Amino acid sequence: MSLFKARDWWSTTLGEKEEFDQGCLCVADVDNSGQDKIIVGSYMGYLRIFHPHPVKPGDDMQAEDLLLEVQLQEPILQVEVGKFVSGTEGLHLAVLHCRKLCVYAVSGTQGNVEHGNQYQIKLMYEHNLQRTACNMTYGPFGGVKGRDLICIQSMDGMLMLFEQESYAFGRFLPGFLLPGPLTYSSRTDSFITVSSCRQVESYKYQVLVFATDAEARQETVQKKLSSGKRLAVDWVLNIGEQALDICIVSFNQAVSSVFVLGERNLFCLKDNGQLRFMKKLDYSPSCFLPYCSVKEGTINTLVGNHSNVLNIYQDVTLKWAAQLSHVPVSVKVANIQNLKGVIVTLSENGHLQCSYLGTDPSFFQAPRIESKEVNYEEFNAEMKELQKIIREAMKTQAIDSEVKAEVVPSVTVKVTVQSRVTAQKPNLSVCVQAPLAVTCDQFVFNDLEPDSSETVVLSVFLKGNFPPSELEGNCVVSCSAPTGIPKVAQCKFKLPLRLICFPAQPSKSANHKITIDTNKPPISFLTIFPDFADPSEDDQANVLGFQFLTGSKITLLASKTSQRYRIQSDQLEDLWLITKELTLRLEEHFKKQNCKDFACTFSGSIPLQEYFELIDRHFELRLNAEKFRELLSERAVQFRAIERRLLTRFKDKTPAPLQHLDTLLEGTFREVIALADAAEENQANMFQAFTKLKSATHLVIMLISLWQKLNADQIAIMEAAFLPLAEDTQELGWEETVDSAISSLLRTCLSKSSKEQALTLGGQLSMPKDTSRLKKNISLFCDRLAKGGRLSLSTESATQQVAAVPGGCSTIPESDLEERVIVPGSTATFTNHKHAAKQKSKPEIEG
Repeated sequence: MSLFKARDWWSTTLGEKEEFDQGCLCVADVDNSGQDKIIVGSYMGYLRIFHPHPVKPGDDMQAEDLLLEVQLQEPILQVEVGKFVSGTEGLHLAVLHCRKLCVYAVSGTQGNVEHGNQYQIKLMYEHNLQRTACNMTYGPFGGVKGRDLICIQSMDGMLMLFEQESYAFGRFLPGFLLPGPLTYSSRTDSFITVSSCRQVESYKYQVLVFATDAEARQETVQKKLSSGKRLAVDWVLNIGEQALDICIVSFNQAVSSVFVLGERNLFCLKDNGQLRFMKKLDYSPSCFLPYCSVKEGTINTLVGNHSNVLNIYQDVTLKWAAQLSHVPVSVKVANIQNLKGVIVTLSENGHLQCSYLGTDPSFFQAPRIESKEVNYEEFNAEMKELQKIIREAMKTQAIDSEVKAEVVPSVTVKVTVQSRVTAQKPNLSVCVQAPLAVTCDQFVFNDLEPDSSETVVLSVFLKGNFPPSELEGNCVVSCSAPTGIPKVAQCKFKLPLRLICFPAQPSKSANHKITIDTNKPPISFLTIFPDFADPSEDDQANVLGFQFLTGSKITLLASKTSQRYRIQSDQLEDLWLITKELTLRLEEHFKKQNCKDFACTFSGSIPLQEYFELIDRHFELRLNAEKFRELLSERAVQFRAIERRLLTRFKDKTPAPLQHLDTLLEGTFREVIALADAAEENQANMFQAFTKLKSATHLVIMLISLWQKLNADQIAIMEAAFLPLAEDTQELGWEETVDSAISSLLRTCLSKSSKEQALTLGGQLSMPKDTSRLKKNISLFCDRLAKGGRLSLSTESATQQVAAVPGGCSTIPESDLEERVIVPGSTATFTNHKHAAKQKSKPEIEG
């Protein structure tokens, strides 16, 4: 016996001496009114539709609870509700008889008298069956959108599929003896049933479509061979007992489970046929209903048995047991009258009950206990301990990332602040360039005594869904000396490449390729990229693949005979970080070998056209931002004008009509909100475009410096000209700033004559109309360098040096990537950004 009983909310008895079974109960919004209805069909041919609304729990059925009762000509085997009529996505009722399938439309008209609303059914279409039906299932077979198809299983093992008003085809199940429960899985597009061999079998819908037609089964052998393929099962699982029912439950679009109720066991399978778990039952079950649990990753299951008990399981754990007044043959869950989770049960003799779980409230009040004396010292000690735990947790807490990846890596940075003198209230700021982010960027310490130190730990991870332009961070400490003089100390730290990318399979083709020449034989990638290359893969010695967390792929190749390295990718800006990492690791490798004459050069053509496309994209977003700003200003003026008129009307002592001013105000408000959302989205796109533009600019500067063999001072001049802004704004943008800086260089150190040097630049910087002048100046800048110009801050005319005009980029035919397919290397597992990584950077700051 159960300790608790199911609380009766509403109940009734259907007819006299009528019989019901598993498929005779359905709960759905059959009249498309937004509220669940209870549909019941009997073997006597009666179809009833209920909408319970008791005055108080436990009341019997009222006359108005029965919306519709009609007697059909044949016994009703099963009722289902779905999108069964073409041309509309409204729900319709499908009724399965022994030799007929009927689809009805249920509608109601509002009554004008006290008898209430009037409901009627209209036959939309019907199919006469050639074979005796057993059960049916429905769903979007083949991945169709906006409609449901019906599949009927006959008593002799034939699956008859109907595409709404038309018959599609029929297929016989192999090795059939007796029909079993049938259901459809939309995620795998397959039908799942339990055969007489006590096996769970799955058949793909596509396999049924191309299998041998059922009508050709009686034909000769020759016609059989020419009619189609043999029906093959997708997967089979032997459960060793007959099944009472089968059901599909989905957590979300990615995970689904197949539940099978056997005679003595409850099985839960994955959608590929693997067993997730099973529960041995110590009773004889009669029906069941799985549904998603409130606890993530688990499923609740209602199981009724022949002992009038309804058991509720969470996976395999029994959570509740409730006594019923009858043996249920079908159980459903409905939302009726704003009451969610009503359990609807139906017995074989027609007892229909709506119940809920729980117990009666207890009015027992616990006696008051004597108050004890509060120990404030223990409370203070506990409070300090809890605050310490909270501070430690905040130090390592990570911010949610926008990267659409399963695992987002992070790197732990340990910063130590040391002081040789007394520092008053030092403040530490840690900055990284977006889209990188830190878990905590501000730290305030107590006064530091001489020769003392403070250490903090933080994590850096990729927050935005696009790669950064730099893998560097900056630490700044500001404090005051005992004399009151402010002091500032700073240092930079480098972040690892594994923070934003991971090993991947190399690509054969790419839209953008650059080749770096060296004066030393090529080094194996197993040596210079040990954190990306797999030592067990010999193919990775001269070819290596990278993939950013955002999805972009980059391939790195090393020539076997020449002294060249090639970097290729589909996006120009993605080449920058890999190219920079390659040159830095090569320099570090040869420095360890005590080789001082190592040098990298570039002899290809500068990718100016691709670079100009990025400039145009960024400038287009700036123009859009200006348009959004103007539109927002106009709508705001209009909004304030309407507000003033409305206030005048409201303050008027004589009431006057609003003349639709309120409608105009609401419409203007919606336009303002829509424009603000569009401007915000454009701002995010512009920031992403500016980051890509900075990456491409870094790459162009590197290629020009390798091409012309520029020294550190000349590279610094180029960076100051091409990267003058850390952040792009509407008031001062990248295009006009870079145009002014390059124009100044063309008129000074890169000028052709003294007349150009005499020209002076004046006026205020403003947003240009287009980028034609900027692109012309950049092309002229490269041309002057190609003809021997030298970058210098002095106003004297630079001596012309003869330099070769850049030519085409030659190929590397000896690469393994051009000869055969590359086997992908093994990828290392990254920890989530909420956990600390092993790689650390420990800059020390002395003040």
